[in-house]
Amino acid sequence: MKSRWNEKKSQLFIKKYLSKGINRDLALRIYSSRLLGQEPKLVLHGGGNTSVKIIQKDSFKKKSNILFVKGSGKNMKDIGIEGFPALELDNLINLKKLNKINDYQMINFQKKFMVDTNFPNSSVETLLHAFLPHKYIDHTHSNAILSIINQENDYDICKKVFGNELAIVPYIMPGFMLAKKATQIYDKNPKVKGLILLKHGIFTFGKTAKESYKRMIRYVNIAENELRKKNKIKKFFFKNQSISTDLLISILRKNLTLKNNKYFDKKIIIFSKINFVNDLFNYQNKIKGPITPDHVIRIKSKPLFIDLDKIDYKKVEDFINKKILNYSKNYFKYFKRNKHLNKNAIMHDPLPRLIIIKGIGLFSIGKNYKDAKIIMDIGKSSLSVINDAYKYGKFKSISEKEIFKMEYWPLELAKLKPSKSTLQGHVTVISGGLGTIGYATALKFKNEGSEVVIIDRQKLNKEIDGITYFKCDVSDELDIKKAFKKILHKFGGIDIVISNAGFAIQKPLSQLNKNLLDKSFSTNFYAHHFLTQQSTKIFKKQATGGCVLFNISKQAINPGKNFGAYGMPKATLLSLMKQYALEFSKYDIRFNGVNADRIRSGLLTKELISKRAKIRGLSVDNYMQGNLLNKEVKPEDVANSFFHLSISTKTTACIITVDGGNIEASLR
Repeated sequence: MKSRWNEKKSQLFIKKYLSKGINRDLALRIYSSRLLGQEPKLVLHGGGNTSVKIIQKDSFKKKSNILFVKGSGKNMKDIGIEGFPALELDNLINLKKLNKINDYQMINFQKKFMVDTNFPNSSVETLLHAFLPHKYIDHTHSNAILSIINQENDYDICKKVFGNELAIVPYIMPGFMLAKKATQIYDKNPKVKGLILLKHGIFTFGKTAKESYKRMIRYVNIAENELRKKNKIKKFFFKNQSISTDLLISILRKNLTLKNNKYFDKKIIIFSKINFVNDLFNYQNKIKGPITPDHVIRIKSKPLFIDLDKIDYKKVEDFINKKILNYSKNYFKYFKRNKHLNKNAIMHDPLPRLIIIKGIGLFSIGKNYKDAKIIMDIGKSSLSVINDAYKYGKFKSISEKEIFKMEYWPLELAKLKPSKSTLQGHVTVISGGLGTIGYATALKFKNEGSEVVIIDRQKLNKEIDGITYFKCDVSDELDIKKAFKKILHKFGGIDIVISNAGFAIQKPLSQLNKNLLDKSFSTNFYAHHFLTQQSTKIFKKQATGGCVLFNISKQAINPGKNFGAYGMPKATLLSLMKQYALEFSKYDIRFNGVNADRIRSGLLTKELISKRAKIRGLSVDNYMQGNLLNKEVKPEDVANSFFHLSISTKTTACIITVDGGNIEASLR
């Protein structure tokens, strides 16, 4: 591992933070923390922590010893001053005099001694940073270090590899007792340059940020060199499987979906083709714990292994389902065996978070895309460490008892901010999503917790935070298939399709030739059919329900003068919606529509509004508000109607009218 320290950049960093009123020492703490965070082989997704001790004003504006330590769950990759709560160091050090405090007392003390409670809670390892005397302290979960310290004879190996330069601390759950034990061991040899926490990670320290950081890189390099002595690089070739990854994703999502009351508790699935996947099957029954304790809250204690080599193609789904059920049964037994360790624990869902399929690769399962991505990153890193550990010796994690205590530890679970979003785990696809109504709908569904994919034949010319975009012409069946393949690869499935794309032609019937009608029907009717056709194929394969929502328009019921080219395909679309409901509702797939009118959009442009108002002999304002409620209808109103229909699990073949009230366009 190479050092990322750059003297010139560090000085520029100091200068930048000095201009913000942040002193040099703290600026360098932020700088070196980011260097650690930018190396995924050191820390991932909130892992690790760092600190610096500074003389600064306390709560009473008096000069005092202050500890700045990384906030719990904060990512060091891009951490700023807001990620470093300040605590009164002398008060923390006084806690060393106590023999024992529980977790809640520890957190209460840490909160009590914060200089500013607007900052996040400090790390659960705050007391270890406080009790050690060094100005700068770094802590990581280095892959190479973990491969060495998760061994049966870990203590002897560490003594051989690191000599007396690092003190060795036996595994103790993070918190007060670990801080006490680590400092007791340090006090026996205060010349050490760091600590090895067995089954956990490494601490290094120094008088300067650079010294502490450089020591971290040095000892990680020593560990990497040690692993190379026994780790022979193996060439690996994937075995050709008759079953496709796409089909496997659909099978997994179907069998990992739980029915919760009237809603499906759906999952997002991500796939990665790791090159050492088959190696892991050599020790699948020996992997019984995480490489570092805090990983267990993300990926559970072990993955689910599936070998399909000798399974008949027709029996693959049954085999996978039995494997998942068996994993869940074993997890329930594990919970029952250890419940006495935490009587307040409520069992998490028993499903695996990582699934390894021989010859295929790794699948991660999350409640949303962000969660699944974190699980994948941690999973790949963790399995790489385990693979290297077995090549070096014999991997050994913490005991089942310690695993359970960590997995159900409230202080760790607090990092997982639970979401109660209605559409969590759902994937919503919106055609014509870059248009006014489409984009308003995309934002609505994103805010309701769904993963959102916009497909549109326009080119994206702006950043869309948290929304996926694929270029697609929905009047082209092949384009739809390609777009859906990309969506399935990214998210693992599709749940809601909003068929929204359309465009308007204003001409009297006497001027409508075949080319104009074909053009209108291509987008306003056939595109909806092709999109729905492909959607239903996926929904049937997933067998977890599904929903197609059509933007039909009031023109289907109440046609406007000189608007036949638009209204006729929309009237046909209404019939199409009913026909799909008739043929596919038995698969728990719902088909509903929204009849909207007079929405300012890319379809109903300023120019077209003027023309339509003129035809009706109205002013623009009277035209836009010409309804029973005398209110202009906005794109957000249409988006709300789409959302309402998406969660109406017992409604199909229904049309909601969103037009402010128009008796001629009302259905019933």
